[in-house]
Amino acid sequence: MAVSDECKLKFQELKSKRSFRFITFKINEQTQQVVVDRLGQPGDTYDDFTGSMPDSECRYAVFDFDFTTDENCQKSKIFFISWSPDTSRVRSKMLYASSKDRFKRELDGIQLELQATDPSEMSMDIVKARAL
Repeated sequence: MAVSDECKLKFQELKSKRSFRFITFKINEQTQQVVVDRLGQPGDTYDDFTGSMPDSECRYAVFDFDFTTDENCQKSKIFFISWSPDTSRVRSKMLYASSKDRFKRELDGIQLELQATDPSEMSMDIVKARAL
């Protein structure tokens, strides 16, 4: 599975310049390539991000999560989220599962990973618990 240069470029912008809050990626099955699906603006919330995930299609995503630790320190962690809803096609789920590790290696700087098959598996509570 190839990864478009735009994926790597936009991820670098999220990581270094904080140009985006999140990026969703999809696999273009015709070209056998991972491409950018959607870019979340810096002011977007976690709800905007979860709302952008399609109900019956798989996606990869990165989310720049800002939080405050118990010691009152501002921190940020980049989550890699593998979205594979139960209602998506079996072929699509297999394709995303088999190419996930290769794609993740292309994005240098991911700190945490989350896999979700429905929105409750990537709720804000789960993300906060993983980040702390």
